[in-house]
Amino acid sequence: MSAPVKPPVDPRRLKALAFEDLHVGMCESLMKTVMETDVVGFARLSGDDNPIHLCDVYAARSRFGERIAHGLYTASLISAILGTRLPGPGAVYRSQTLAFHAPVKIGDVVTVAVEVVELVAQGRKARLSCEARVDGRLVLDGEAIVSVPSRASSIAAGEGRRRPPGGHTQASS
Repeated sequence: MSAPVKPPVDPRRLKALAFEDLHVGMCESLMKTVMETDVVGFARLSGDDNPIHLCDVYAARSRFGERIAHGLYTASLISAILGTRLPGPGAVYRSQTLAFHAPVKIGDVVTVAVEVVELVAQGRKARLSCEARVDGRLVLDGEAIVSVPSRASSIAAGEGRRRPPGGHTQASS
């Protein structure tokens, strides 16, 4: 008898909110240690084999002095929050702006945070401020706009695991 197949995403870790559940000031964050396997995997996935990410000898002679993570790897952590926590499953990217301020190196612990800054009822869109920090230093910031399902469309689709408003999110100070 074979072992049960483990789903790629643990549904207990997902947080799904309908547009009606959102309010300005809601925040979510995650922390991620950047591993060499993350950088190599992102290079394979994206096709970005720039030696600044993959070659110790090349990177040692760069202005950074060592290998750095892909900027879009760091930005992808924003997508992780938007798609799994705030607003969560069902949210669809409409746009994203990014400004890169400092490199992220292998071994760095990146803290990524998003905050709802505007809600637009027409089209059920949320605008979120996004940032990434390493040791408190801003390394990336920008803004995302996502479409968010309504409570009615989520229930019709069988997503019965909605959180109540204010559940598990915290307003920024």
